[in-house]
Amino acid sequence: MSVQTIPLTAPAPSLSTRFLRLLPGVALLFGIGLMGKLLQEMFTLLRASHPGIPFPHLEYVLWAILLGLFVSNTFGVARFLQPGVATYELWLKLGIVLVGARFLLQDILHIGGLSLALVAVELTLSLSMMHLLGRLFRLPPKLTSLLAIGSSICGVTAIMAARGAIDPEEKETSTAIAAILTLGAIALFTFPAIGHALHMSQQGYGMWAGLAVDNTAESLVTGSLYGEEAGRWTVLAKTARSGFIGFVVLAYAVYWSSRGLAPDVEHKGLFLWRKFPKFILGFIALSILATAGFFTHSQLTSLTNLSKWAFLPAFAGVGLRTNLRDLTGQGWRPLIVGILGEIAIALITLGLVYWSYNHGIAR
Repeated sequence: MSVQTIPLTAPAPSLSTRFLRLLPGVALLFGIGLMGKLLQEMFTLLRASHPGIPFPHLEYVLWAILLGLFVSNTFGVARFLQPGVATYELWLKLGIVLVGARFLLQDILHIGGLSLALVAVELTLSLSMMHLLGRLFRLPPKLTSLLAIGSSICGVTAIMAARGAIDPEEKETSTAIAAILTLGAIALFTFPAIGHALHMSQQGYGMWAGLAVDNTAESLVTGSLYGEEAGRWTVLAKTARSGFIGFVVLAYAVYWSSRGLAPDVEHKGLFLWRKFPKFILGFIALSILATAGFFTHSQLTSLTNLSKWAFLPAFAGVGLRTNLRDLTGQGWRPLIVGILGEIAIALITLGLVYWSYNHGIAR
């Protein structure tokens, strides 16, 4: 008589074990971020002591990204580092929440209302433009949907939120992510140059970066490269834009499920709550406390410094998670669709921001 063995499942790792697994990657994020800060300070001193030599004038934000790109595309990110590196989104959201203390509620109501109006226009344009271009270039319908969702809301985060809702193929998801990341990398270098050429104000440029750059991390970096004040307004515009993620993903989920090509959405209210970015609530809560005078001046300064420390590993993660081989190995048609769509959206939103500030609608 044979004895049947029952396979044993490995016990789930403890909380302390999971925490320890994160430490190497988190240390890499902070190490690259700090190295970027040191390079900025070093070249600042070199420019002051050797004014005749054209040393590069790069902010720590860009140094951190370049260092991350060098590491990921030269050595690669080892498997044991990947869990910790993936926390860059957590640091990014924490930084956004802390920035809320620098906004008074009346600013959010005034500029936030303008942001919502401009976001509504941007959403309509992005969705329409991507679907039109997707048909012209004969992209698969679900790939077109992913590009439309990513370009209209918050890039990779929106694509990942839509992945389980519309059930695309894995290749379509990776292709859409690669295209969005490529476009974000292009924005890092083109947007600040355009802003300086047009002599845009810090607030106006920040609003434009928040409206036109897709991925949240790249959007905040693009704003910060123009100036600290611009980065602050980019956060507000991008936060207003991110608030629509649940509604857009729900609309696509209902559409594809009605065609029998995606899971049914049974509880729409619960679906919206699950997809809603909770960090927005933290951002608003800190703004309300700041408006009520809950924080002293020194406490506000401390919160500002904490937000910078949170953004440090987040910006390093932008470079570390970008593999140039992946960006060029997904085919050219999705990238062309994304570039054409983003150029149109960037120009139209730039015109809208210019019009809003020239007509006194924005302060």
